Amino acid sequence: MAKPLVAIVGRPNVGKSMLFNRLVGKRLSIVEDTPGVTRDRLYAECEWCGRKFDMVDTGGIEPSTDSEILLFMREQAQIAIDAADVIVLVADIRTGVTAADKEVANMLLRSRKPVVLAVNKADSTGPEDVAVYEFYELGLGDPIAVSAIHGHGTGDLLDACLKHLPPQEKEEEEDDSIKVAVIGKPNVGKSSLINCILKEKRVIVSDMAGTTRDAVDTPFENDKGKYVFIDTAGIRRKSKVDERIERFSVMRAQLAIERADVCVIMLDAREGVTEQDTKIAGLAHEAGKASIVVVNKWDLVDKETGTMEKMRKDVMRDLSFMSYAPVLFISALTGQRTDRLFELINFVNDQSSMRISTGMLNDVLADAQARVQPPTDKGRRLKIYYMTQTGIKPPCFVIFCNSRELFHFSYQRYLENQIRSVFGLEGTPIRIIIRQKGDKE
Repeated sequence: MAKPLVAIVGRPNVGKSMLFNRLVGKRLSIVEDTPGVTRDRLYAECEWCGRKFDMVDTGGIEPSTDSEILLFMREQAQIAIDAADVIVLVADIRTGVTAADKEVANMLLRSRKPVVLAVNKADSTGPEDVAVYEFYELGLGDPIAVSAIHGHGTGDLLDACLKHLPPQEKEEEEDDSIKVAVIGKPNVGKSSLINCILKEKRVIVSDMAGTTRDAVDTPFENDKGKYVFIDTAGIRRKSKVDERIERFSVMRAQLAIERADVCVIMLDAREGVTEQDTKIAGLAHEAGKASIVVVNKWDLVDKETGTMEKMRKDVMRDLSFMSYAPVLFISALTGQRTDRLFELINFVNDQSSMRISTGMLNDVLADAQARVQPPTDKGRRLKIYYMTQTGIKPPCFVIFCNSRELFHFSYQRYLENQIRSVFGLEGTPIRIIIRQKGDKE
């Protein structure tokens, strides 16, 4: 049974994202004094009085607009309203009731969903500001004065939300979803892939680079398993990152990589691997994440015999530091080969979670040393005592030896290749830690 959903809606720039961050206790949603910063729906778990539920932040609703992006934002907010169990309408005490507030309130009344009215920016302490009473005219019941900046009134707001939530189900099992971060430079088709998988307009798709700003979580389940797809903002070259909002988006994409189990690194088939693609793939590699390289827009490439294999070799050459990652050629627009993605996600996630017994590792180590002797320097030979696995995601191995200085990088790479040749570990980086006698834990 899915957790109940509370949607935060309202016209632009009333403080929805700041209130969302305050209620979920994390700085997930980008906050900036610019209308239209939040565009997609953004989900997070919230807990109050022992009850867990999901909360969704939406882009500001402009009742009457000709802007393509604002129309998309309204569509996203409407989807959130349709899916929500409780809706929190946020208004601004400083501006009072506006015509846009009234239109949004009427839209919510037509939804016939429980609505809690939060009047934000009531930042002063002391007696309640009488200006809050003006909001009774929206016809949504008692307005609750809150301050997203200071946290005033948020407890009352959450109490009101709890009253409208459906009865609590039995304790759910621990979430076993695979978290998948879809990363890449702007306009390679990340949002299109998410929408293709979900078969709905979950995230805004536009040819305008930078449409996605927040890292957006989307739960999804099929016969292959449970997943949470994280659609991230495209990561641009640093020289192009001049807006504060854009910098936040890059940071959010990096945080999405950190909390993902698997990274889907998207490339544009028409451009091949660019310098920026290499840097983005490097973020996933350095974070130790299981990865899949997805070459999108394959339907737009002129093909002849061997085109795919040549492209695969080019990708492996340009991303040589992550030669372990499988390469998949797709078209998010037509859906070509997108169904293969789930098999690969499951496969690389399992490989990243693999545990190998110390006995088996040391059998491989002994065989590897018999094939290629450890290096020597000035008459001293490297002695390797034993190896053990200390962690997963990524698989991490500690090798104990007599001298760290004698353990040349090339021999480390040789041992890594031997481990991979025996146990597979495809799609995941490997960490090898060298310890010598006398090292403290």
